[in-house]
Amino acid sequence: MFKIIGGIIVVVVAGLLLYATSKPDVFRVQRTTVIKAPPEKIFPLINDFKQWGAWSPWEKKDPAMQRTFGATTSGAGANYAWNGDKNVGQGSMEIQESTPPNKIVLKLDFVKPMEGHNVVEFTLQPVGDGTRVTWDMQGPTPYLAKIVHVFIDMDRMVGGDFETGLANLKASAEK
Repeated sequence: MFKIIGGIIVVVVAGLLLYATSKPDVFRVQRTTVIKAPPEKIFPLINDFKQWGAWSPWEKKDPAMQRTFGATTSGAGANYAWNGDKNVGQGSMEIQESTPPNKIVLKLDFVKPMEGHNVVEFTLQPVGDGTRVTWDMQGPTPYLAKIVHVFIDMDRMVGGDFETGLANLKASAEK
C-alpha cells in the first residue's frame, strides 16, 4: 500500500517537474489604458520617483514603508529603494532610459520576498484626444521560478496592481 502511494507521489512530482520545463524562459506582464491627457502631462508623473506616491498601487499597500530616494529622482540615472511589509517587499528601481515624452525604461530589482531582476517599460503613444499608456514588465524565469510559476501566475499576481496603478495614473493626469 505504501509503495503504491509512494509511487503515485513520485510520478506526480516528476510530472510537475517535467511540466515546469515547458514554461517560458521569460515572463511578461502588460497592461494598457488610454488617458485623456497629452503625453507631456503624463510623462513627468512616471519619470519622477517622487511623483509615484500619487499613483503607484504599492505606495498605498504599506504606508509605513521605508523609502530611500537617490540624489537624482527623475530621468535617466534616478533611483529609488524601498523596504516594506510582505505586501511590498524590498527592492530598488533605477531609470535606465528616459525619452520625453514617450518612453521610460526601469531596472527593477527585488530582494524580498524573493530575488528578481526585471525590466519595466512605460510607453506613451498619442491616440485621438488622449494617450495610450502601456506598462510592461519582463524578467527571466530560471528553472526554480518555472516550478513556482506552475502554481502562481505572474500575470494574475501583478496584473491587477498594474490595472490599479494605471487607473490611479489616469485620475492624476486627468485632473
